[in-house]
Amino acid sequence: MTEENLSERISELKEKKNAIILAHNYQIPEVQLEADYLGDSLGLARKSSEVDADIVVFAGVDFMAETAAMLNPDKKILIPDRGAQCPMAGMLPVESVREAKRDHPNAAVVLYVNTLAEARAEADVTCTSANSVEVVNALNEDEILFGPDRNLAWHVEQNTDKEIIPIPEDGHCYVHRMFSPDDIRLLKKEHPDAEVLVHPESDPEVQKLADYICSTSQMLGRAEKSSSDEFIVGTEVGLVDRLRREFPEKSFYPVLDEGICRQMKKHDLEKVYRSLRDEKYVVEVPPDIAESAGKATERMLKLSS
Repeated sequence: MTEENLSERISELKEKKNAIILAHNYQIPEVQLEADYLGDSLGLARKSSEVDADIVVFAGVDFMAETAAMLNPDKKILIPDRGAQCPMAGMLPVESVREAKRDHPNAAVVLYVNTLAEARAEADVTCTSANSVEVVNALNEDEILFGPDRNLAWHVEQNTDKEIIPIPEDGHCYVHRMFSPDDIRLLKKEHPDAEVLVHPESDPEVQKLADYICSTSQMLGRAEKSSSDEFIVGTEVGLVDRLRREFPEKSFYPVLDEGICRQMKKHDLEKVYRSLRDEKYVVEVPPDIAESAGKATERMLKLSS
């Protein structure tokens, strides 16, 4: 089936089934273009709580679809490929959170949404890369258990007076860990007038070379309002596809062409179509976990602007 035919059939099924498609910025261009809403983790969390639909097809990784399921218990949440599982989310099992809480009973638990629902059920509040500093600084506690991304924890640490305790010690995104300071310096030498935009999942030495530390949606916003015509982009290459499409008059250079999230790229247009057609694969979160983790997510939405 051609891409055009798939798009037509997806549109027909969306209308017939009162369905929408949410997609993360790291999806392949064909899926990005088919989405009703395209964004970062924070934007998708907000959108999933506002949807007026019976079915939501979530083109992202597992923890994102779980967030949508928790915020929409009356909706059917689908993920096109069950293999779209975030490795970083798997680095923080629930028992590790419970052990850290026992060791630090006075600490607030702030978990990145890039964490599975079972672990998030142990959190006081969740956060995203876009609002992590804002959420942490809004809390009364001086001691913060923060996981699972060590580099995002470092970024928060630079912007708060609170004590940040990372859990686990070395949680990370394998894509953002590919980037090195030398990669940035080489591109900066080739493009001396380019602004450097870096995601806070990158290593501290990479973050230190950035002009702006940004979530993916913040990178889009910066590209739109900046007077610069050139940007070095330190995140997964799917965002570069979107930046080039939306700002064709500007130039965007990925830190690494190999900066690809294999799990995000498991979705394609045919899988989105089959997901809608067959209403699979359904994402469900046990009610007790959904209630606790949902409260942490809702608190995040209240604390962040």
